[in-house]
Amino acid sequence: MVPTGFLPDENEKDVVILMTSGPSTPLRCATPFFIGALLASMDAQVRIFLTMEGVKLGEVGVAEGLTAIEGGKRIIDFIRDAKNAGCSLYMCLPALPGFNIDESKGIIPEVDELSSGGALADMLLSADKVISF
Repeated sequence: MVPTGFLPDENEKDVVILMTSGPSTPLRCATPFFIGALLASMDAQVRIFLTMEGVKLGEVGVAEGLTAIEGGKRIIDFIRDAKNAGCSLYMCLPALPGFNIDESKGIIPEVDELSSGGALADMLLSADKVISF
């Protein structure tokens, strides 16, 4: 049984997941994509925005070799599950130089768009719900 205070509002279906966690905190890297996939499967529009160290998850080779727990499912597979469920994946373009990511060589194909801070601000202001990790 779902507590009354947790019943969804039919009009609140636009969710932004702000992903600031990355390889230095692998325990925090699977859940945002799992929740995103769950929400998208419930017909929510889910946009996951990688920023700060989260941009490392969009770099080729990082999420493929990272698990939240030893022997667990790879983070890239959580990302792919979220994408297959209908989530959109954005990556903060201004954060890339700080993490030595070359956009022309090393972005995973699951990333839909390299975006600015202004795009993030628009997403946050228009969302019904914002979740951050």
